[in-house]
Amino acid sequence: MSDTVLEVQDLSTHFFTEEGVIRAVDGVSIQLRRGRILALVGESGSGKTTLGLSILRLVPHPGRVVGGRVLFRGTDLLTMPEEELRRLRGRAVSMIFQDPVAGLNPVLPVGTQVQEILDTHLHLPKQEGRRRALEILRRTGVHDPERVARSFPWQLSGGTCQRVMIGIATALSPDLLIADEPTSALDVTVQAQILREIELLRQEHGMAILLITHAMGVVAQVADEVAVMYGGKVVEQADVHTLFRNPRHPYTWALLAALPRVDADTERLPAIPGSPPLPEELTGQCPFLPRCHKAVLQCRTQPAPPLDEVEEGHRVACYNPMLRIEE
Repeated sequence: MSDTVLEVQDLSTHFFTEEGVIRAVDGVSIQLRRGRILALVGESGSGKTTLGLSILRLVPHPGRVVGGRVLFRGTDLLTMPEEELRRLRGRAVSMIFQDPVAGLNPVLPVGTQVQEILDTHLHLPKQEGRRRALEILRRTGVHDPERVARSFPWQLSGGTCQRVMIGIATALSPDLLIADEPTSALDVTVQAQILREIELLRQEHGMAILLITHAMGVVAQVADEVAVMYGGKVVEQADVHTLFRNPRHPYTWALLAALPRVDADTERLPAIPGSPPLPEELTGQCPFLPRCHKAVLQCRTQPAPPLDEVEEGHRVACYNPMLRIEE
């Protein structure tokens, strides 16, 4: 049996506003296998979160998936009846949302919210549900789970709320976990703890994880593969070691060049000139064209290039990619 858990094919999600159509996700294709972590990286506004929401058909109004397929274990989630998809969410596919405090109901105790996922899918007796909820909180590293279960989200720290969110999302050992910026609002120590929790879940349950982040340090630490998004498109995709050692798209190269390094004595970090395009400003050309230092005539006269394989397992959408560094 194939170990492919998720296959997104040519997915497009647009927002229909009074100002015009915003192409938040524009023809994205990715694949994720069992037990692997695929990091989806890029600047704010690149379409990462919208892609994650599109997979579960949770795109807010006025957004709408307008094309493509989302195959989960071979079944297209975009054509699945709503009731069937609702049963799938939380049990086979789960999502950790970006803001851990906002992702929890502020007027319900945390323990009740953890129990809800068990009651919805397993229909456990009340006492058994409470016992399992405390077990889930304990498993995700929550200190004093009985006190936390009685508390409301606004009474807890961001790190504790994030652990609660991870507990809810992984309570039923889903096949696919979508984690949207799971460490962005946390301090460095708590970030490391949360990343360890995610890695343990992958090891223990073999779940496939789509990790949405802008933190390249996080990517280097936990990811197996990386897909770089810019302007609603995937512009480069490779395994994590290849991408960090040999970035071929000018945007990926510039993104990595802007990272601080412990082995370099520089007072100022190199910056990418210009600003990311607003979604409503995107044209049919390469979205990175206005900021690119390697643009050629073809970039200015042809539509955006497709993802092409430049070496085995390494795909780049660029007419004039960076040269490969020989090792």
